[in-house]
Amino acid sequence: MALVPLRLLLDHAAENGYGIPAFNVNNLEQVQSIMEAAHETDSPVILQASRGARQYAGENFLRHLILAAVETYPDIPVVMHQDHGNSPATCFGAAANGFTSVMMDGSLMADAKSPASYEYNVAVTKEVVDVAHAIGVSVEGELGCLGSLETGMGEAEDGHGFEGKLDHSQLLTDPAEAADFVAKTKVDALAIAIGEVLAISRIAEIHNAIPNTHLVMHGSSSVPQEWLDMINKYGGAIPETYGVPVEEIQEGIRNGVRKVNIDTDNRLAFTAAVREASFKDPANFDPRHFNKPARQYMKQVCLDRYQQFWAAGNASKIKQRDINFYAGLYAKGSLDPKTAVAA
Repeated sequence: MALVPLRLLLDHAAENGYGIPAFNVNNLEQVQSIMEAAHETDSPVILQASRGARQYAGENFLRHLILAAVETYPDIPVVMHQDHGNSPATCFGAAANGFTSVMMDGSLMADAKSPASYEYNVAVTKEVVDVAHAIGVSVEGELGCLGSLETGMGEAEDGHGFEGKLDHSQLLTDPAEAADFVAKTKVDALAIAIGEVLAISRIAEIHNAIPNTHLVMHGSSSVPQEWLDMINKYGGAIPETYGVPVEEIQEGIRNGVRKVNIDTDNRLAFTAAVREASFKDPANFDPRHFNKPARQYMKQVCLDRYQQFWAAGNASKIKQRDINFYAGLYAKGSLDPKTAVAA
């Protein structure tokens, strides 16, 4: 089966009350661990790549890794998603390379660092939606910037983000503005700013304002302490840090969150495995000696997230459709958002 658009999976998740972890991928072992976990739990899959990942792995290598995943597990619906597109050109390039879903992050300018105006965000996001929907590709937008409500500081995510002081309004998405944004752009999913300590009531308010636009949580790794402890035990020097508790993410899912981005947790698991393997057998220089446990540790993270977000058991229930089918639905207006605010 071909790759499927993001909208297919998120609609099913909304209808059945679960969330889907969206795992960032850069290499073979990450793709393998995610797919093995999805196969064992019967979970739908979102494999996403940042601009940095596309540059690191190479467009063709990355695309074929994901196509190999689809060939190996044809019964599992898989989305190939561009994470944090910094411009329409980036998103169009991803679509041309087979991505079935793209994120246009117009909350920042094309440099991926400077906060943009609301008008700019609407304009570039709508530009991407108009082109992407014409070929059946789903679009995720973003309103607000990733960061801490407590400190007011922005936070970068895989090199994308503003790291200076932000206004409170930029760190907490406004429900009325979200409704206006969705009405004007027709995005399929919206990444919202809700702080590091999640503002659950704000998530619920946004969900009420745009009930059929799927919400996305960025920066949602839980940072398991066992991986941090293992890394530091075997020579690492990562300072004490904490992520978003799984219980808070689950509450977000109950209030309309359908896509949950996970990157740091898999990186930590990979690093823990490499450090442990290196320490226990320092004479070994076979890359497989490190990559096998790395794959196993990352797989454990993925298994946990599929189960904790209630995605397990749903892959086989989804009737797979490709982007050509969705191009027809978009053309007919069948998937247009329903909000109380006119465009």
